[in-house]
Amino acid sequence: MSEDDEAGQEDLVTEEMLWDRIPEVDGAERASTYYELSARIYARGQYDEALALAETACDIYSDLGSNAPSEGLAQAYSAIGYNLNQLKRMDEAAHAMSKAVEILRTNKSPIALELACTLGEWWYSSKNYEKVIDTMRECAQEHLVDGDEVGAANDLHLIGCAYREIKNWDDALASFTEARTLYKKNREVIHVGRCDQKIAACLVELGNGELALETARKALDVFETAHDHSRETFALLEFGKAQILLGKLEDGLATLDRVLQTSTDEDPRDFEFIIDVETRMASVMRTLGRIEEADEIVRRLSSVSDLLNEADAAEPSDTSQ
Repeated sequence: MSEDDEAGQEDLVTEEMLWDRIPEVDGAERASTYYELSARIYARGQYDEALALAETACDIYSDLGSNAPSEGLAQAYSAIGYNLNQLKRMDEAAHAMSKAVEILRTNKSPIALELACTLGEWWYSSKNYEKVIDTMRECAQEHLVDGDEVGAANDLHLIGCAYREIKNWDDALASFTEARTLYKKNREVIHVGRCDQKIAACLVELGNGELALETARKALDVFETAHDHSRETFALLEFGKAQILLGKLEDGLATLDRVLQTSTDEDPRDFEFIIDVETRMASVMRTLGRIEEADEIVRRLSSVSDLLNEADAAEPSDTSQ
């Protein structure tokens, strides 16, 4: 028998032993056994079964009340969260993880911060942006206390993204600027460029075309030097938007056309992004008096938008939520 076969047999026996242990134990030990089984089955990618086992562990811990070991209950909640995340039930995953973080923070657990950062990302995925801001603000403060400036910068960047989603451009700008300062201090060049691209986007929305153009140029310099073509495309979009804001319509239109050419080279194509760019181009064309060209673009985009909307409507709803 090879070493791999022996290791596989050992894992199988260990799991069998866990199943055999369940009728023989109760209370916290029984809950812990369900949790261990959930972890093993999660590792195999059987998330529905792993979720059921983690929920059983959580129920047992909850029934114990004040006698339940808080760390075990937190582990069960986090396991529920990770399985729900894999099942794309993001809002439920975030709520489960928030319970784990609350328990771990109360106990001053060293893993509370790591799970809180994960929670913030999950709140973002579930579009609960206010909770992203609250969660990550606390994480940023903890990272700074720990001396982890890059960790704090990551938190502030996510806070800025959440503010952008709710169109709070001033606070988004402040968050990205603070993150940029920390990234620059730690020579995180690509992350500085990411902040500059988003700062430029905020400045465009706030009507500051000159500074937006200058900041987008800095982001472009970083991404062109790094040959990071994907991020270069987004920085170029902000550069073009700033040009248009400043009334440099022909230059802006040419820049947006460069964005369009780059984005259509990607596979698979991001049709929503392409539609956004071409819609902006049509608007500029209309201002320049190129009405027929603009109308043709709008007509064509309408057909594609209808197809995308039909595809979204045809997707089965998630009845598990």
